[in-house]
Amino acid sequence: MVLGNLTIQRLLQKMREVQASDLHLKAGVAPIYRIASRLHHTSSGELTANDTEQLLLPIVPEQLRHQLDQAGGVDFSHHLDGGERFRFNVFRSGGALHAAIRRVNPQIPDFNQLHLPRVYEQFTTTAHDGIIVVCGVTGSGKSSTLAAMIDHINQHRQCNIVTIEDPVEYAFRPKLSYFSQREIGIDVPDFPTALRSALRQDPDVIMIGELRDRETVLAGIQAAETGHLVLVTLHTADTMQAFNRMLEFFDAKEHQFIRSSLAASLRAVTAQRLVPSIREGTLRVPATEVLLNNAIVAERIREGRDQDLPSIVAGSVEEGMHDFTSSLHRLVKEGWIDPQVAATYAPNPEALRSRLRGIDVKADLLVSKRRS
Repeated sequence: MVLGNLTIQRLLQKMREVQASDLHLKAGVAPIYRIASRLHHTSSGELTANDTEQLLLPIVPEQLRHQLDQAGGVDFSHHLDGGERFRFNVFRSGGALHAAIRRVNPQIPDFNQLHLPRVYEQFTTTAHDGIIVVCGVTGSGKSSTLAAMIDHINQHRQCNIVTIEDPVEYAFRPKLSYFSQREIGIDVPDFPTALRSALRQDPDVIMIGELRDRETVLAGIQAAETGHLVLVTLHTADTMQAFNRMLEFFDAKEHQFIRSSLAASLRAVTAQRLVPSIREGTLRVPATEVLLNNAIVAERIREGRDQDLPSIVAGSVEEGMHDFTSSLHRLVKEGWIDPQVAATYAPNPEALRSRLRGIDVKADLLVSKRRS
């Protein structure tokens, strides 16, 4: 594991020192840190294929070595003696071992620290059964949001909580609730097996790290229908894509059954994307989209009229629902993000610009009144 003065432990400790979110180890280049969304090369010299093998292979859990050889890649978590946690993706590329390593904040953030709207706390507090879906692309903060929801429940309710993750990221400590955190590949072979087992463990809350296949989606919905609260992540860019993404796992003849189940059990679908912040001390803030299930939404889901959902979201602000345009508009208005940057993250930049011009008009009228 030691290559002169370079060890995997020192590389990981350096991540904490420079507040890097990610570390990339690749043959042919020096180690690369991602700091505040920018990549920075170190001055330690290029790594050879032998170097990356010596750095990474000893840290791969013994039970995952075969999977690495057969599948060409594995995911797992690792922690230093001080409790600092990391998510590893180790994979073969060009015959050499490479790794993408994500540093996980040892402190579980709350909704305020994540700059999430108050509606997140509201539906997390009121939902005691059903399914909550957190959507977003890679690196959008889904895991942190899900952890904040779980820890909020932990602080306010007595629950038996089972998490199924690949890999485990945040280590939850019991407050009012109790935890069993199971890691795919370490504690259990796959998500469907873990979910079947979880239902025999008297859970009140089940957290599924990601919906990846038909069996996991079906088991999650069935658990939600039988009185459990199920929190999951889904890899989609917005809330509207969530339904199609879940339906893709099933044959067309099963779609009506899945839609009926979701219409009955769904509590909320959220989506987020991280936007660079202009406030000192805050690197990024989430632009969010929230769909809450009510009688009208349930009817549209059941009937397959997903095209009606965006207008329902946009017109139900008093319930806490909102789309990305409204969220970006609020972030600009409150001074969190730059208007031009906001437009690059907007699904409809012109719609956002129109909203922002409305802000400018109001400001001009206010100044005119004061002068007069």
